[in-house]
Amino acid sequence: MLAATLINPMVPTLKLTDAVSMALDWMEEYETRQLIVAEADEYRGIVSEEILLDVIDDSQLISEVIRQHQDVYATEDQHVYELLRLANQFSLKVIPILHEDNTVAGTILVGELLGRFADVLGVQEKGAVLVLKVNERDYSLSEISRLIESNGTKIISSYYTTSTTYTSPEDSRLTLKLNRTNITPIVATLERFGYDIKEAHANDPIENVDQERLDMLMRYLAT
Repeated sequence: MLAATLINPMVPTLKLTDAVSMALDWMEEYETRQLIVAEADEYRGIVSEEILLDVIDDSQLISEVIRQHQDVYATEDQHVYELLRLANQFSLKVIPILHEDNTVAGTILVGELLGRFADVLGVQEKGAVLVLKVNERDYSLSEISRLIESNGTKIISSYYTTSTTYTSPEDSRLTLKLNRTNITPIVATLERFGYDIKEAHANDPIENVDQERLDMLMRYLAT
């Protein structure tokens, strides 16, 4: 999923000669707290609702108010992961997208981006979610996939959280979205091969002949 496919062509781009009142009206209409600014198709930064609301005279021009993130933008061929990194790093509500010649291609609304990304992850599909604690040195998605598929189950999506989020290399996490809700046999298989399941979320109850193992799993879910 590339940036060019995520541009919302309906979101307007402000000019330096537009008034603050117009910017605020557009923000309300398009339900966003930020808009990008360009002059002669050259990107000139982002204006935010918070700053505009502090302007006493709303007939004041955009050229006269504070513009942020003039060096922050994405290109049309950047992947959704890079877009999400930008949005998170700079707390963006909109992401400016530029052509190869550095002219403005359009705007991505971060709210829409998150919705599209959720669809890619299979969030809307019914199925269980497993979170495994893995060691970076031993991590093998192909091996985990083989074990899960041996139970007649497919991985819809997955993402890996590196150890930098936690305290040690042994504390990395692998989150898996599966295409079934009854994960009792999958939990048993993964545990039998030494995998540490930190979380398990399913619509069907998780049954286990080993009551101690079930109690441990419930404690994981409670943490």
